Amino acid sequence: QVQLVESGGGLVQPGGSLRLSCAASGTIFSIYTTGWYRQAPGKQRELVARIDSGGSTNYADSMKGRFAISRDNAKNTAYLQMNSLKPEDTAVYYCNVVGRLEGGRPFNRWGQGTQVTVSS
Repeated sequence: QVQLVESGGGLVQPGGSLRLSCAASGTIFSIYTTGWYRQAPGKQRELVARIDSGGSTNYADSMKGRFAISRDNAKNTAYLQMNSLKPEDTAVYYCNVVGRLEGGRPFNRWGQGTQVTVSS
């Protein structure tokens, strides 16, 4: 009913930038929140940033000032602009979308993840 397609990950040098995208499709009536999370090897999944339907955002402290989350409501797509990347940002990045389907049922969907590797 809801499919998420993530893209934009890859290998980047320290100090570089990447832009991740998360496109949602299906029988979506509305999207409440879109969040980006990440999970490094041997660590728990953690919140990176989240944006709600009104455009309000919140970020993990270590990402403030370096990462920016945005969304295009018309395209049901969210973005994560990552600047000044550090080796410790290396992780699999997942998007999470919470909303409501046509017909009224709520949904909570995770993307498949995209690898971000920061290394020289």
